Amino acid sequence: MRMALALSVLLHVLLLGIPMEGEVFGLSGLRFPWEERRLAARDLQIVLAPAAPAAAPAPIPAPPTPSAPVPRKPAAAALPASAPVPPPAAEPPAPAPSRSDAIARVAADPEPEPEPEPEPEPDRDAAEQAREVELIALAREQAEREASARVEAERIAARRREEARLEAERLEALQQAQKAEQEAAAQREAARQEAIQQEQARQEQARQEQARQEQARLDQAQREQERASEAQAQASQAAAQQGPGDRGPPAQLAPRAERLRAIAEQLSREAAGRDRAGSAPGVPPPTVSGLRRGWLFGRADPNQDLVLYAQAMGRKIELNRTLDMVREAVKQPHTQPVVTVAVRADGSVEKVTFETSSGVPAIDDGIRRIIASQAPYGPFPPALARQYDVVEIRRTWLFDVAVRLQ
Repeated sequence: MRMALALSVLLHVLLLGIPMEGEVFGLSGLRFPWEERRLAARDLQIVLAPAAPAAAPAPIPAPPTPSAPVPRKPAAAALPASAPVPPPAAEPPAPAPSRSDAIARVAADPEPEPEPEPEPEPDRDAAEQAREVELIALAREQAEREASARVEAERIAARRREEARLEAERLEALQQAQKAEQEAAAQREAARQEAIQQEQARQEQARQEQARQEQARLDQAQREQERASEAQAQASQAAAQQGPGDRGPPAQLAPRAERLRAIAEQLSREAAGRDRAGSAPGVPPPTVSGLRRGWLFGRADPNQDLVLYAQAMGRKIELNRTLDMVREAVKQPHTQPVVTVAVRADGSVEKVTFETSSGVPAIDDGIRRIIASQAPYGPFPPALARQYDVVEIRRTWLFDVAVRLQ
């Protein structure tokens, strides 16, 4: 019994070890529970085989009828104990199925239908979805980078345009400033040239005025000399006509004639000295006394030191209350007197000369008192003192609410 069981098990193992379909051992469709995991693992394997020619569909075999269980024999204990137990007759071993029978059985079995494609596993779907998400994220990141690059490029371009605009404005402002500076320099140069021309014209006018005044002075001196000569001739003629006992009036006229003659001679000598000074520039005009003399007959002169000294002298006379000395006298009809005042280097008055008398002796005397009352007029400035010892300043005197010198 045991031997038969062992042989049966060994036979089944051999049958199960025969490969029927490719790598599958044993009967088709026979799977043991412990092979489920291995079957699941085997589903992942893909075997590429050439396609078999289409065959006629095989008839579906009837399901195998389960064999009836073999009734077990009653146990030996049920036998009567008195009877000897004969040795059990050995059952003949079942004939082992031959290889042809196994092949026939396998051929009789229908071919297994192609298993359906395995459904995609969740892990693979998740991986694909993750890959898609990653690709989308990469695409979005790439788009963002491109957008950022465009924005940065636009910003850089805008900054460069702004820098170019500012540079252009700066260059334009610089050009305008240079142009304005050039125009200002041209205007300054034009103003300087105009000032030079005006100064030259003023100096020329001053020279002409000085020459005119000098000529007037010479004419006046000549007239004085002629009057002195005429007076002297008249005095000589009167003395010749009168007798020795009647010499009173001619004796009185003689001093006046002598004084006029002396003045005329002095003026002639001064004129001759000025002529020599004009022919030799830089040489001071000689006078009778040997003093260096200067003249200012108007308000303009190339010698500014002399002009400033004359202005200071005139302000001293005008600003003090000098009109009171001639207030009553100027109420009389009179002409505007022209007076020349000779001032020494220490500010003292050398002499007062009326070029044109007012016609009223009281006014002339009042002018002399005014000039004497304001003396001294201050020493010459060093530059003026190096040039002259005496200066003669001529002014026209006007009387209204105050004394004014022109």
